[in-house]
Amino acid sequence: MSAGVAVLHDAVRWEEKALLEAGKRSGIPVRMVDCRELAIAPGTEPPVSGTILQRCVSYYRSIHSTAALEGAGARVINTLEAALLAGNKLFTHVLLRRAGVRTPRAAVAFSAEAAVRAIEGIGYPAVLKPTVGSWGRMVSRVNDRDAAEGVIEGRESMHPSYHAHYVEEFVRRPPRDIRAIVVGDEVVAAIYRASENWKTNTALGGRAEPCEVTGELEDVCIRARDAVRGQIVGVDLMEDEERGLVVHEVNGTTEYKNTVRVCGVDIPTKMLRYAAGLG
Repeated sequence: MSAGVAVLHDAVRWEEKALLEAGKRSGIPVRMVDCRELAIAPGTEPPVSGTILQRCVSYYRSIHSTAALEGAGARVINTLEAALLAGNKLFTHVLLRRAGVRTPRAAVAFSAEAAVRAIEGIGYPAVLKPTVGSWGRMVSRVNDRDAAEGVIEGRESMHPSYHAHYVEEFVRRPPRDIRAIVVGDEVVAAIYRASENWKTNTALGGRAEPCEVTGELEDVCIRARDAVRGQIVGVDLMEDEERGLVVHEVNGTTEYKNTVRVCGVDIPTKMLRYAAGLG
């Protein structure tokens, strides 16, 4: 009998409920643990036993709770190293390029003036992103200098974490991107996220459609997973008109509701079996 899996969360979404139900179906004991109720002392007995699936929505809760739990000797998926690297778009970009995975051209700047120069070096239109964030929040397409200066001025008045201005090229692609789910060494399923809006996130109205997991897609996703030292990740890709598949994000606490819905793959059971060491 498996020792079971603890699901660490700070919000119970569809995905966390699905993990609980998958545990009942598969006979793998699953415990839901609210991160907000924990007090963790690194170097002492961990307050959560067994393998821990890290599912916190908050990047900062995720990395700090993972650090403390690992410091207490717990096994966490994904690890602190993977959580830190995949949760930051700049870190991810650097590692993907180092691993030979194609990415959009990008730059980072640390003042308003330097950010405008970085954007103009890449060319309009360009995309401004926070280095940490999800669901397409605060991701802005800028088509000219006036738009760029307006967005940057707003961010300069925010918390210092927004003063690292991360810029990407606007990739010429079909009106969709790809979300692939990797569990261990397997790309278990993938979807297109299609939208008439340039943002394709399903949280913003993008449509989920099945995407075939080709040999090329699998190879790129596994190399992207390896680049951020991940175990269970979501890989977001775009189909560049000239370069083919480019990876723009890797998510260490990926959502998979729409992938299950349109592909019919039991992703939560695969995640639990992997975490429990059952293959």
